[in-house]
Amino acid sequence: MKFTSLLLAAIVTGLFSHAAIAVEESAFVQSLVPGPYILPSDEGSWTWGMAPIYDEKGKVHVFNSVIPNRDQGGDWKKNSKIVHWVADRPEGPYTLLGDVFVSDQASYHNPQISKVGDTYVLVFLLNRHQDENGSKQEVGIATAKSLQGPWMESPYNPILRATQENGQHASNPSFVVTPDGKFRIYHKTMTTVDGEIFREISLATSDHIEGPYTMTKENPVLSYAKQKLDIEDPYAFYYKGSYYMIVEDRQNVKGMLEGKPQGKARLGGFRPGLIYQSKDGIHWGLPKVGYQTNHLYYGHELARSERPSILWKNGEPEYLYLACHDDQPSAGYILKIDGWKGEVSK
Repeated sequence: MKFTSLLLAAIVTGLFSHAAIAVEESAFVQSLVPGPYILPSDEGSWTWGMAPIYDEKGKVHVFNSVIPNRDQGGDWKKNSKIVHWVADRPEGPYTLLGDVFVSDQASYHNPQISKVGDTYVLVFLLNRHQDENGSKQEVGIATAKSLQGPWMESPYNPILRATQENGQHASNPSFVVTPDGKFRIYHKTMTTVDGEIFREISLATSDHIEGPYTMTKENPVLSYAKQKLDIEDPYAFYYKGSYYMIVEDRQNVKGMLEGKPQGKARLGGFRPGLIYQSKDGIHWGLPKVGYQTNHLYYGHELARSERPSILWKNGEPEYLYLACHDDQPSAGYILKIDGWKGEVSK
């Protein structure tokens, strides 16, 4: 068994052999102030997720997925495209600038945007459904000197391929620059336990933005597969001497860690998100609550909140963007990050 799995097993065993330990609220979740739902869907399509970034003039740009409705034959695995929006402020209103990546041969989905020096970096799920890979989910990357493009895909795309090592799955990437100038991509992979498939988080690294990327020997870096629970949608970043990762608690990992699992986990992320802190970005330990549900923020019928992404301003986290579909026909909602300066290490 890999070291990270042994460590997690030891932690979980300790939790169940002693009094239950609550997964505490983070300073991050306590800083969040609900804002509006944004990016409503046009009739005939639906918007999903939001990857935000400021430009040099202070305008907010968002990259996200647009998919035709199912009644029109839409399927995100085949028909998703990445589009580009702009607004004067995070709350909007947003203007659609156009398509960034769209193809009959591949689906482009779940983008995340960063800037390294004078280069913008876009990572995304790439599903080449028309070729020999059999519509397996993989990861692509593209760069540009302007948010208006042109965007150049890496010659190594897909930079993270579906392989036997990762359960024939690599998706939902999150790009991070390390303090020593290296590049990391945290992403979802799959594994099989007792005939069931579970989501987990793995890490690939490179000396160059466009790759090639190498999987770390410690993978997976975050997994609850031994407990037969999923974790997914990582958003990773480095801030004030620590790595952080916010994830969707898809199947109530929080309840399991507290010693009170609620039977068969409910699929689809109807639970608060989790935030992890790490000195090396490989060993993560126990989480805290990272964000709450749309039900608690807005009183709406409980729906899954996914795809966390942060809008940064002058090196400080300003807003958390969350994908959510409930009674609001929008890409999701934003939460103001009010005064958070990192978690206190114990």
